[in-house]
Order: sequence, then structure tokens, then C-alpha cells
Amino acid sequence: MVKEKISETSLIMPITPEFVERRIHITRGQKVMLDSDLAELYQVETRILIQAIKRNLQRFPNDFMFQLTLNEATRLRSQFVISNDGRGGRRYAPYVFTELGVAMLSSVLNSEKAIQMNVYILRAFVKLRELLTTHKDLARKIEQLEKGQREQGKDITAISQAVSKLITEKMKIKDAIGFEV
Repeated sequence: MVKEKISETSLIMPITPEFVERRIHITRGQKVMLDSDLAELYQVETRILIQAIKRNLQRFPNDFMFQLTLNEATRLRSQFVISNDGRGGRRYAPYVFTELGVAMLSSVLNSEKAIQMNVYILRAFVKLRELLTTHKDLARKIEQLEKGQREQGKDITAISQAVSKLITEKMKIKDAIGFEV
């Protein structure tokens, strides 16, 4: 009896926003998803996904989708264990899709599953954008606190120096007992 592998995207396991978020990567300064990850989510073969896109290439300009360079693909292979060339795996660099490209996929793949997945994926992109914005706000607030702390440190140093100066002057006055000639 052969055990069937149950993937995270099967109907048995529900797809969570976290599952989708883990498949969003930063490449060339953009948040993108790999063609193979999208194919898995849409439950189609990667080659079928790419064929549908190539038939509608005018819908996918460079800011929607682009093919990774060999260097970028090699880095992904080492990070995400994409199969090596010549061993039954991919023979070309993967395509990646920006948020706009994922949105455009819904017009190319019209199945009910594709529409549901698009909703999940776009929500994940929005959540990630909100997280990044929150982190920027926190970083700005921390920077303001550090600036205030530096200014307070300068003030404390000036006060400390003034107190030290007063103490040394007072000591000189106490030492002078008697007449000066």
C-alpha cells in the first residue's frame, strides 16, 4: 500500500495566512512569490501555470513578473531546496510574481480555487505591508527616544561638570584659613 503525501494545500489541511506569508520573499527589493509556490497554492502544475501566463504575456509587464537570474536562482536553490538542474527538476530559472502579478493571475486562471487563493495571497501581501509600515513607525519612535536620551546625557554631563567645579571652588575657599599676605 502506497502512502499518499498530503501537502499543506490539500483540501484536508486549511490554508492559513501564515502559510502564504512564508512563501513571500524579497528579491530585487520587491516582495515576490515563486511560480512553483503559486502553482502549489492554485493546485496546478508549475508548467501549466507558466503556459497560461505565456499565452497572456501582455498582461504581465516586468513590474508584475520577472524571471530570476542564474545567480538569484542558485541562491534560492540553496535556501529553499529547489531541485538541481539535470536531475529531473527545473531546467530554467523560476519566475517570480509581485503583488500586482498575483492580482493579474486571477484574470488568467479563472477557476474557483484560483479566485480563493488570490484572495488569501493578496491579504498576505497587505498584512506584510502593514507589518513593514508598523516596523518603520517603531524605528522612527526609537530613533526619537535615542535622540532625546543623547540630549539629556549632554545636559547631565554639563550639570555634573558644573557641580564638580562648584565643589572644587568651595574646597579652595575652606582651605584658606587665616590672613593672606
